[in-house]
Amino acid sequence: MRIEHDVKLGFKDVMFRPKRSTLKSRSEVTLERDFTFLNSKAEWQGVPIMAANMDTTGTFEIAKVLADHKLFTAIHKHYTPEQWHAFLSNAPTNITDFIAISTGTGQDDANKLKTVFNQHPELKFICIDVANGYSEHFVEFVNKTRNLYPNKTIIAGNVVTGEMVEQLLLSGADIVKVGIGPGSVCTTRVKTGVGYPQLSAIIECADAAHGLGGQIISDGGCTTPGDVSKAFGAGADFVMLGGMFAGHTESGGELIERNGERYKQFYGMSSATAMDKYVGGVAEYRASEGKTVEVPYKGDVKDTLQDILGGIRSTCTYVGAARLKELTKRTTFIRVAEQENQVYNR
Repeated sequence: MRIEHDVKLGFKDVMFRPKRSTLKSRSEVTLERDFTFLNSKAEWQGVPIMAANMDTTGTFEIAKVLADHKLFTAIHKHYTPEQWHAFLSNAPTNITDFIAISTGTGQDDANKLKTVFNQHPELKFICIDVANGYSEHFVEFVNKTRNLYPNKTIIAGNVVTGEMVEQLLLSGADIVKVGIGPGSVCTTRVKTGVGYPQLSAIIECADAAHGLGGQIISDGGCTTPGDVSKAFGAGADFVMLGGMFAGHTESGGELIERNGERYKQFYGMSSATAMDKYVGGVAEYRASEGKTVEVPYKGDVKDTLQDILGGIRSTCTYVGAARLKELTKRTTFIRVAEQENQVYNR
């Protein structure tokens, strides 16, 4: 047993230090980025914000709206090949630039992936998603998938340490998903005692990925537009959002009406709700590692999208970053004990 004594930080522990800027307006800030991926060699341009591959946020309906604004959606893995075919047959031609097909690491998952790609070879992105990206089985599946689909861009995760980011990139991943336990409906940290504060995880994993020419996604922990900005400032190439995209017209989850108020169900993909829905319940050898909540109905996702993108543009003007790519170079974080005056939140 050993203890690491250096401090690890989450989003709530820091704020940006403002800097002199020549920008006159938020409208001068460019949020689009260009990437050439390490192993697929594919090029991509867009706003590097992603909807998480949960069945309440990684929906076809969310994807259509986000793609219109050049944002990305990791489609959840529970759509059937028939549903994929119906969606792609009626989707805009550029939709494949902004979606990934998600998969687990079982043989059934691999078979479904093959079926969808046989029908729709135009798909460009694969998201190999497991809760614990440290298993040898996972690394082998990433490597096998790279060999089967050499020209596809592979997202793989989740991990929180630099050495595992390097391992996944060297095994064939292009983008590594970073985050264990920070999500709003994830209970991994309390059920297992395992995790890593998200800001520090981003900083350490981005350093490892960029040294090899790869990218990372910050997955989880963002509750406000300011948190999204902090993730980018810390070095994340993409930021994945779940809870912030939940509760909308286009989101999945049951719509509930109570006392004249409307809510939408939102739950973790390791929750009892999700496992009851897809695998007939929680297996006897494991525990649920997610919660189920009711999110106040938020209306159309495009309105939330404007709030998020506007917040990031404002961050950039405060630190003098004309392009999102420049934000991390203009970032100085200061340690804080308080984020905001909450007198009217009580």
